[in-house]
Amino acid sequence: MRLVTVHLPGEYLHDLDELVQMQKYPNRSEAIRVAIRDLLKEELWHQRNQLRLEKEKS
Repeated sequence: MRLVTVHLPGEYLHDLDELVQMQKYPNRSEAIRVAIRDLLKEELWHQRNQLRLEKEKS
């Protein structure tokens, strides 16, 4: 994995810590990875699949 530094509002960190305390995620990093994965899945990967399907139909 690669290290990425980001600046986040304090409220985001507080809420990430709350998710960790609730044992939804083992740590902040994992929660952020899941959030980024879900964003990419929705915003990019889905779009790529749609374009691929459209090309296959042509």
